[in-house]
Amino acid sequence: MRRDKSAADDYIAAMNKAFPRPLPDSIGATVDLLAEANYLADRSLGTVLYLALKMGRPIFLEGEAGVGKTEIAKVLSASLGRRLIRLQCYEGLDVAAAVYEWNYAAQMIAIRVAEAGGEHDRGRLEHDVFSERFLIKRPLLQALEPDTAGAPVLLIDEIDRTDEAFEAFLLEVLGDFQITIPEMGTVKAGQPPIVVITSNRTREVHDALKRRCLYHWVGYPTAERELAIVRTKVPGVSKKLSEQVVAFVQALRKQDLFKSPGVAETLDWAGALSELDVVALDPATVSDTLGVLLKYQDDIARLEGSKVKEMLDEVKSELRAAE
Repeated sequence: MRRDKSAADDYIAAMNKAFPRPLPDSIGATVDLLAEANYLADRSLGTVLYLALKMGRPIFLEGEAGVGKTEIAKVLSASLGRRLIRLQCYEGLDVAAAVYEWNYAAQMIAIRVAEAGGEHDRGRLEHDVFSERFLIKRPLLQALEPDTAGAPVLLIDEIDRTDEAFEAFLLEVLGDFQITIPEMGTVKAGQPPIVVITSNRTREVHDALKRRCLYHWVGYPTAERELAIVRTKVPGVSKKLSEQVVAFVQALRKQDLFKSPGVAETLDWAGALSELDVVALDPATVSDTLGVLLKYQDDIARLEGSKVKEMLDEVKSELRAAE
């Protein structure tokens, strides 16, 4: 469900110049807000987003990779005129990378300069070096800071890539919107950030974390909605080709594949075919461009040969019957 890069950049730049917008006051207004940035959401997503914004609760988005979970946070940031702060999760993510760390090199220089100037009061030196001037703020701490544009959008992306220890740390952040720094005290958000957490479900996330959030499963769109997305995001593709692309991708998702193509892959494929000046799908073109849709050789091998032609013939037959 991504917008093309140039349109996204232009839209975000325009929104950043404008005053921040108030939060939507209804489910319909929330869906419209997303649609303004070319994100075509269904009513169920609009409902949970509206409630999350209204109640000040984090939203936990789960689903397959490439269905548009991360884009929701980006669109909210742009549409509301709020700063986007992104924490990309990975195995081994710790407090130093996610919350804060001290600038030890600068602290050592400050201590040596102070001692050279005759300062020997250990307590005073410690107070000076453990101050905000030497604090390197990472995404979670940045999200708690006041902002004239309003509370930022905090995207905690792919939380399932971290471990349970980091999940436990997040409980304080998401429960009270505060972080304790031993040398300085507790930092609490005056206005809680808009928190969007995503997961590709490579592992189960602990219930304690999910209970602090509103939950929504972002699934694959229906053929009708995916067709609308393609026509919105890849306007150069012809009506006939867009219908064939969506129908073929929908058929692919019914196959026994290791990784089915997401909406992101549908848009990439439509864009690639448009670049190749393709006006209609044929077996050779589909076979040559499968690497845009599928990312595992076993999946590609499963479709090579007569399987592509068989699927394509079936897709075209169904489209003719629907005319």
